[in-house]
Parts: sequence; C-alpha cells; structure tokens
Amino acid sequence: MTQPGKRLEGLRVAVLATHGVEESELVEPRKALIEAGARVDVLAPEAGQIQAFQHMDKSRMIDVDRSLAQAYAADYDAVMLPGGAVNADKIRTQTTARTFVSDAQKAGKPIAAICHAPWLLVSAGLVEGRKLTSDESLQDDIRNAGGDWVDQGVTVDGNLVTSRKPDDIPAFNREMTEVFARTTADREREKQAAANSTPVPR
Repeated sequence: MTQPGKRLEGLRVAVLATHGVEESELVEPRKALIEAGARVDVLAPEAGQIQAFQHMDKSRMIDVDRSLAQAYAADYDAVMLPGGAVNADKIRTQTTARTFVSDAQKAGKPIAAICHAPWLLVSAGLVEGRKLTSDESLQDDIRNAGGDWVDQGVTVDGNLVTSRKPDDIPAFNREMTEVFARTTADREREKQAAANSTPVPR
C-alpha cells in the first residue's frame, strides 16, 4: 500500500540531462519526486558528473546514476526532462536520448519537460498533434513540428506535462506529481486485480 504523502511510492523516474542543465530545473523537480516516494535516476550520455548552470553561470556538479547507453525506457515508469539551453541542444542530438523518450512515449509512460527540454521531444518526433508549452524561443520549432504551442505556466496533454521556465517550477512539480501518480495508481490496481483473481481449476 502507498504511504500517506508518498503518492509515487516505488515509481521509477528517469531524468535525462547533460552538461549545461539548468540546476533548479533538475534539482527541484527531483526533490519533489523523491519526497513523493519516487526513485529517481539521472541519466546522461556519459557516466560520472554533469555541469549544472544557474542561467549563464556554472554552478554545481551533479552525479550521473547511469549512462544512457546502459539505460532503457522499459526500466522506468516515467521520464522528467530538465531544461537549460545548452543541455537541451546537446541531448537532442543523442540517438540514445531520442530512442529513450520515443520508447517511453510508445509505452504510454508519462513525460514531463520544462523550459528548453521539449527540444528533445521535437527531435524525437513526439510533438505532432500535442498541446505543450516551453521556453518561448522554442515555439516556432514546436509549431513547425506539428505541435500546438501555448504560453502558460504549465500544460497537461494526456500523459505529457510541459512548463516554461524556473518561475513555473512549483506548478510544474504539482502537475507532474499528479500525472505521475496515475501511473502509481494504475500499477496498484493491477496488483490488486492480480491478487484478487481466482485461479481457474484444472
């Protein structure tokens, strides 16, 4: 049973990032997910650490839990994509990252992306027909890829949660937790159904 306040108990979340990630857009959502009970792994093109930024200035180094070459979407229940223009522009060129989010989307897993992070979704061909927001500099790319870009703090389209900038992180965290919690609830229902099923006599 899920503990009170631990709505994401047991949920496995992959955070895809690389050098240039906006510190607050990784650290604060990760903290919210962990506090809700999720297990969060930072995945990057290379093992070791990645350099985070606060806007244009270098900040802290962030430990990488697994390299993308050693990670598969099937190992996780949800995906969170932090922003940072340099981070997003680098990671969108990685075949492993594009494959990871494509596989997650095909499996119906929720994806949350903030600021410049939807660039990866554009490069993976995942925004056509979807309503989403982002840093305003991405709006033409999103529209050209068939997405419906809107200017609002946070947008939810099915299992896709998107947000614009660091100021929107509190709203982003709330909606991300809500959408990710559906996955936890679905899994609990599946467990209960399996436990309550009566074996057919042979």
